[in-house]
Amino acid sequence: MFNLPGTMQQPSLLHKGLTNRILKAYYDVYNELGYGFLEKVYQNALYLELKSRGFDVVAQKQITVFYKGQKVGEYYADMVVNEKVILELKANEYLLEKDEYQLINYLRSTEYEVGLLLNFGTEPEFKRKIFQNIYKNFS
Repeated sequence: MFNLPGTMQQPSLLHKGLTNRILKAYYDVYNELGYGFLEKVYQNALYLELKSRGFDVVAQKQITVFYKGQKVGEYYADMVVNEKVILELKANEYLLEKDEYQLINYLRSTEYEVGLLLNFGTEPEFKRKIFQNIYKNFS
């Protein structure tokens, strides 16, 4: 397992109450749909579930990547909840280390400090990642 400077995996840290409520919605969607759909189906269902529970949800949130102060690219996080937590969804048999790095890069590139990697695999699986802003370089 890996940890970059500023990253933590402890589940009891930032936005614990919010992430726990998101995880409840995730498990409800997983229990209803099960395994085998495309990621987009799970994303749409989770979006609806989170909205129905009163969350502020933005799907396909654009993230701009800078290198030495210059824009070098952009990509899209699956969802951002309450402007505090990035959600990255997968529909793989199981999570891979590269999936965790993807989420950490989203956190590193933004002022968001908490991310959830949610996998709608053969078994429900999630990872909670934290990358504190004090370790980021926003120049």
